[in-house]
Amino acid sequence: MKVVLFCGGYGMRMRDDVDDVPKPMQMVGDRPLLWHVMRTYAHFGHTEFVLCLGYGAHHVVDFFRGYDETRSNDFVLRKGGTELELLSSDIADWTITFVHTGMDTPIGERLRRVRDHVADEDVFAANYADVLTDAPLDHIEQWFRASGAVGSLLAVPPQAAFHMVDSDADCFVRAITPVTTLDVQENGGYFFFTPEVFDHLGEGEDLVTHALPRLAAQRRLVAYPYTGFWKPADTVKERSELDAMARHGHRPWALWAEAASGRPAEVG
Repeated sequence: MKVVLFCGGYGMRMRDDVDDVPKPMQMVGDRPLLWHVMRTYAHFGHTEFVLCLGYGAHHVVDFFRGYDETRSNDFVLRKGGTELELLSSDIADWTITFVHTGMDTPIGERLRRVRDHVADEDVFAANYADVLTDAPLDHIEQWFRASGAVGSLLAVPPQAAFHMVDSDADCFVRAITPVTTLDVQENGGYFFFTPEVFDHLGEGEDLVTHALPRLAAQRRLVAYPYTGFWKPADTVKERSELDAMARHGHRPWALWAEAASGRPAEVG
């Protein structure tokens, strides 16, 4: 199953950073966000990726073209350093297709522009490249396939720290409620689709504001509720929090490391 990742947004909420590195290439520990997302899918056996590039595309391309596996894997040097044998590998079995989908392109149109790359898939995954989770993607995929729907998304509790204000007609406040306590869910990404999604997505349209409501109106969209670890990196603060977690050895999203060691994931 192929995985489409949206890597081309400007990352407006990162603008207080001084460089031009796009959000998916911001570092969490010693690897960019995008790598962590891809490594999560690879943990579940999905190693064919289609990257929808846009703003800062050269950062993505340069990272993978210059990828050095010796930075995070054990290896053996022989013959005075002229022969190298990796004892493990991060990305040796990955197939990555890089597609330039435009600078100001809505996510729905980015998906349309890689349609030919997933045309032979009965189901494909799609996701933002800047959100991490420990959700059981293998189980969610099976659940989606059994649902008969055209699309699915991860539904997660609100992450924002703001409060909802309820006031009466005279502007007197009746209640102030943390949004995290409300019985609502937000779109957590980690989509699965059948190719039929393209029948509901017009040229230049957005995925979430156009195609998904159409599917929902036809009862062809399902949401998998998940209350485990899920954290976006929409802002510098959120990315910094993820980076601090990684550097302190707490990476709940790194299921691959836990599986390899038999203990909770650590840095590395």
